[in-house]
Amino acid sequence: MRLFFLDLLALFLFALVGLLAHGRPVDLGGLARNLLPVLLVWLLLSPFLSTYRRPSWRNLLLTWFLAFPAGLWLREMVLGGSFGPGFFVFLAVAMAFSLLFLFLLRGLAKLLRIW
Repeated sequence: MRLFFLDLLALFLFALVGLLAHGRPVDLGGLARNLLPVLLVWLLLSPFLSTYRRPSWRNLLLTWFLAFPAGLWLREMVLGGSFGPGFFVFLAVAMAFSLLFLFLLRGLAKLLRIW
């Protein structure tokens, strides 16, 4: 359960930094818009990928690799965005930074022997 909350914190920090970096207001609506679609897909996939039942770097990467693009796609669909080149640039940058946050917090968990 602790790893789930660390991953949730990593995704929350990713959404928060994204809002701040783009000069958007940090409010519940902005956080929900940016976090909930990814979190929904993450929660749907993680039981099938043993993300928390058998935690490993491999399971984390697999969950991230599948859930993050699907969640961003869902976000774009809900917001009525387009899937042109701009979306794929956003996807690449978002995937890189989200992975950074996940690795930092999971690394901290390893260091603190939480994981």
